Amino acid sequence: MRFVLAVVIAVGRRPSLWVTAVRQVMLLAPKGWTRRMPFLPLPAPDYLAFRTLTQYGSAHHTPTSKDVVEYLSWCGQMRRLADH
Repeated sequence: MRFVLAVVIAVGRRPSLWVTAVRQVMLLAPKGWTRRMPFLPLPAPDYLAFRTLTQYGSAHHTPTSKDVVEYLSWCGQMRRLADH
């Protein structure tokens, strides 16, 4: 939960990423997340393990809030490029 709070604070300081962050949360949240504890739209653990394995070489590495901000920036850039 500490990681989630750090990410929320980091993204909260960057209004330009808010729309992208909400979009990514909704895209990555598993169906039915509102019916399962902890009632947060967190990506599936298998997906996170795959992403951290490909990013860091270990499925058990915890990304930093800076990593998430960079990811969201990249997502926003890719979306803008695709829209053109």
